[in-house]
Amino acid sequence: MVELESLFKALDFAAQQHIFQRRKGSFNIPYINHPIRVSYLLIQCGETDVELLSAALLHDVIEDTQATAEEIASMFGEKVASIVSEVTDNMQLSKEDRKRLQIEKAPFLSRPAKLIKIADKACNMEDLIRYPIWWPKSRKIAYFQWAYAVFVHCKGLNPTLDKYFLDVYKRGLNLWNIEINE
Repeated sequence: MVELESLFKALDFAAQQHIFQRRKGSFNIPYINHPIRVSYLLIQCGETDVELLSAALLHDVIEDTQATAEEIASMFGEKVASIVSEVTDNMQLSKEDRKRLQIEKAPFLSRPAKLIKIADKACNMEDLIRYPIWWPKSRKIAYFQWAYAVFVHCKGLNPTLDKYFLDVYKRGLNLWNIEINE
C-alpha cells in the first residue's frame, strides 16, 4: 500500500507541476499524459520498481517546470531525485548541445535512467506518428534517427522495451518510406 501511495504522490506532484503545459501539436493534449504514458509503458514491459516508475512520472519536472532536484529528493528520496537528474537536460545549453550530450552520456546512465530514456523516446516517436504535429517530415525523421542513436547506448536491459522501441521506430520510418538501417 505504501508503494501505491508513493507512486500516486509522484503522479499528483507531476500533474501539479505540468498543469498548464500542453504537448506539441493541434490536439492540445495535456502534458501530463506524456509522463503517465512513459511510466505505463515501463509497467507494460514488466518493470515494477516504484522508484523507477516514480522517476518516470517525474522525468520532465526539473527540465520543464520550477521544481528542483532538492524538492524531489525531499519528497521522493535521493534515488528518485538522482534518476530524474540523470535524465534531465541542461536547458541553459543549445538544443543541438543537449541532443549531442544525451547521446554521449547515454552509455554511462544508470539502469533506471536508461529504461526511462528508451520509454521516453518510444513515446515521443509514437506521438509523432499518431498525432498531427506541425513538424516537417524531415524533422520527424531526424528525431527518429537521434532517438535511435540514444537507444543504441541504452538497450539490452529489458528485451520487451527494446522490442517496443524498435517496433515504433520501424513503423515511423516505414510510414515515411525511409530505409531502415540497424
